[in-house]
Amino acid sequence: MDMIGRIRRMYSRSKKSEREIARTTGLSRNTIAKWLHPPLQGEPKYRRGEQPGKLSAFHEVLFAAFTRAR
Repeated sequence: MDMIGRIRRMYSRSKKSEREIARTTGLSRNTIAKWLHPPLQGEPKYRRGEQPGKLSAFHEVLFAAFTRAR
């Protein structure tokens, strides 16, 4: 990920603190610390599970209405 490299360069080369990096990037200090200190095994993954949509409860009714309309 491009942002992780930028953050690590700001920390090591520019000698900016975690707070300064958080201020300039707009990311949380917790995120900055997590990306700087432990070795990453690749890009961070978004772990949110799949959730039903607002209309999933009405899927069958809507499908039946659309097929009758044709």
